[in-house]
Amino acid sequence: MLDVISKSGAVAAVGAAAAPATATRTTCPYCGVGCGVLASVDKTGVARVAGDPSHPSNFGRLCSKGSALGETLGLEGRLLHPLRRSQGDGFERLSWDAALDAVAAGFKRIVDRHGPDAVAFYLSGQLLTEDYYVANKLMKGFIGSANVDTNSRLCMASAVAGHKRAFGADAVPGCYEDLDAADLIVLVGSNAAWCHPVLFQRIMRNREARGAQLVVIDTRRTATAESADLFLRIMPGSDQALFSGLLVHLAESGVIDSDHIERRTTGFEAALAQARRIAPSIAAAAVSAGLPETEVAAFFDMFARTARVVTAFSQGVNQSAQGTDKVNAIINCHLATGRIGKLGSSPFSLTGQPNAMGGREVGGLANSLAAHMGFEPESVDRVRRFWNAPRIAEREGLKAVAMFEAVARGDIKALWIVGSNPAASLPDADAARGALQKLELLVVSDNVRSNDTINSGAHLLLPAQAWGEKNGTVTNSERRISRQRAFLSPPGETRPDWAIFSDVARRMGFPGFDFRSAACVFREHAALSAFENAGKRDFDLGGLAELSDDAYDALEPTQWPIRPGESAGRSRLFGEGAFNTPDGRARFVAPEKPTLASALTADYPLRLNTGRVRDQWHSMTRTGTSPRLARHAPEPFVEINPKDAKAAGVEQNGFARVVTAHGSCVLRAIVTERQPTGHLFAPIHWTDETSAQARVGALVPPCVDPISGQPESKAAPAAIAPCAFARQGVLLARRPLALPRGMWWARLAVAGGFAYRIASDAQASFWLDFLRRNGSEDVVEFFDEAQGLLRAAAFRADRAELFLALGRSPPPVDAGLDLSALDKLSASQRLELLSGATAPRDGESSPVVCACFGVSERKIDAVIASGCTDAAEVGRLLRAGTNCGSCLPEIRRMIAKRRG
Repeated sequence: MLDVISKSGAVAAVGAAAAPATATRTTCPYCGVGCGVLASVDKTGVARVAGDPSHPSNFGRLCSKGSALGETLGLEGRLLHPLRRSQGDGFERLSWDAALDAVAAGFKRIVDRHGPDAVAFYLSGQLLTEDYYVANKLMKGFIGSANVDTNSRLCMASAVAGHKRAFGADAVPGCYEDLDAADLIVLVGSNAAWCHPVLFQRIMRNREARGAQLVVIDTRRTATAESADLFLRIMPGSDQALFSGLLVHLAESGVIDSDHIERRTTGFEAALAQARRIAPSIAAAAVSAGLPETEVAAFFDMFARTARVVTAFSQGVNQSAQGTDKVNAIINCHLATGRIGKLGSSPFSLTGQPNAMGGREVGGLANSLAAHMGFEPESVDRVRRFWNAPRIAEREGLKAVAMFEAVARGDIKALWIVGSNPAASLPDADAARGALQKLELLVVSDNVRSNDTINSGAHLLLPAQAWGEKNGTVTNSERRISRQRAFLSPPGETRPDWAIFSDVARRMGFPGFDFRSAACVFREHAALSAFENAGKRDFDLGGLAELSDDAYDALEPTQWPIRPGESAGRSRLFGEGAFNTPDGRARFVAPEKPTLASALTADYPLRLNTGRVRDQWHSMTRTGTSPRLARHAPEPFVEINPKDAKAAGVEQNGFARVVTAHGSCVLRAIVTERQPTGHLFAPIHWTDETSAQARVGALVPPCVDPISGQPESKAAPAAIAPCAFARQGVLLARRPLALPRGMWWARLAVAGGFAYRIASDAQASFWLDFLRRNGSEDVVEFFDEAQGLLRAAAFRADRAELFLALGRSPPPVDAGLDLSALDKLSASQRLELLSGATAPRDGESSPVVCACFGVSERKIDAVIASGCTDAAEVGRLLRAGTNCGSCLPEIRRMIAKRRG
């Protein structure tokens, strides 16, 4: 178990009054694994964060991001008071009463003039279930529009749609225990080693202890693929061809469960006939997927002869214009073999956000009502009566991409965005940003004072509580509800999101929003799930509907359904009981033939895939404040195959401009064989707050799955070309800087301040003037024009406020930049700094490989050179790879390289 102590100093401002106490059991705010966390704050305001060994999702393990939570709790950049846009681009402070009155009056005015569909909410998978519930009740139940959607639409909507088509409800059949018991685990479109590392290490332990086999299916060789027994590098868009071929193979090999198909399903013959049209043979499946026939045959044989199979899928499946069909093609293979809802056997959706599942439970998606009900007349009537909501929405609202298109057209005139940054994360992000500027009223509830969305014209800013300050529940990928508990005092005037929504509802004159606490909200949410249910709907929290406040506070992690009279949930669904369809049978779904939304052209001959890196989260609002999380991948980058790089003239560690029909980015080029020819990969995390020209969302086309509404983010037609700058280097600053236009930069947190990795054609005189304007007039410099070297620092007394080092070559990835190293410098030390004899760092200057324990590449390479021959031995010596294990593929790669 890893124990991390925050040394930021900023944490003291948050919890200075807190006394040492027993750690608070809470839940990590990152991915859908839902890891338990132990958190506490001592008298000095230092936060301690550790994994909760009693939580069944992680048993004490945390990934690198979760391990660094204690470093992300400072108040720098926090939104602490309600603000209203004043003249120009500034904001003025106002009271909560004035802010809430303005929101309520603005929404009411627009609804009265233009009708309820002229307003919308855009929510976040990082909200708590209680927040989601009240927002959904307000908009759908009382304002009367279903224009409530969420950034979860961008990551798991296709899984939801696939579940509903197959099972009749959005219910995940399996649980994490299945990853321990399976004999074959198939990961499809999932870089779990980086994105769900705690679960991935669970898979690895099963492999080591029981001999389970791992198949990885992906379009690029990820860290996950490096650990696979069989890696299938498929062509984008070919997932349903591969799994259609598998269904045909299962039928022809006689391993289908005919009794299960006959008694518990419908539509098998039609689905099989369509599968035969798509991939009638192993050879045909191989051609469609762009794979060697022998590899496809090996996978089909492994699946056919293994009784216990878990097929886990994530964004590589979901983020597609045919994502729902891909999900159903996978589910079809499990339904055909009866491998569903049984120990070690199920299709399994790995959720991307901490409470995407909880949002789905309460109707956070525009095409669903609360408690997993849809817009069927009987469901609308049921929710109307429960809420006493005569104006309830009676039809689906606009999904995320369509919602912002309606904003651009002027159909939606007021939008409330909560805990999300769509100006950076939506596809065609430049168009989304432009749309926001057309709104009559843009309200943003968040815990940051500035981001791309706020800077796109927000009129009102409402300060929300952040992780560590708020109370409620989240639901993880295995349907497990866990408590998120406060262990910090809320700073400033921040408030829970559910309370903000409730206050606005009351000001609009709506009854039913007199919630006193998160527990009150949860009880109503649970009661609705059981209302007129009687076992007909799997989502049922009736057993929790009468929890006392104390029982809610003490609620242990538990899975649903928990029906009235029950005290524990159910691990698996559909193994024996009926499905949620009218006849109780699961539906086989015949997928459409594989296709991609956008064709390649002479102008855009490559496919751009977007995704995540190991140590960052979404738009880096939280992880971007941790110095050690910045040390593995400090810059926005694009991966490209050596052949494509040579053809385009792009060099390793040089810059490249990536262009699509919707936008362009300038990114550091990483030339690697792990990326297939014809394909690029770029991470999604950087925004205009943290970089210049690196908002990858601006490159993604607004093409969506026609069923789920989820955008295709993995196969945009793109072009790439080299991009050169005269000088590049590092700028250190004690505070965030506004860097001039026309240059490239990426900001990362370092000890004591910020580092900017920069590239520019500007002359030395420009930079010296910049240091004077932003630091002080006391600037010392060293300039070698022949070598293109510039080193300079701006001082106040004996303390350097800014430090600049520029040259013609890329700067090293420095593992230990530290602004405190620039304090109290003598005249001789100034000269040493400028000459390069010393550097502003704490410890060695080598990239960090293991972020959990801060172990650098240099240290790992040294022990490998001394004779370490496996990753376990490296772990025993350095601890690297012994916590979340997400660095193990890289350590193994280093060992293989050293051994030749």
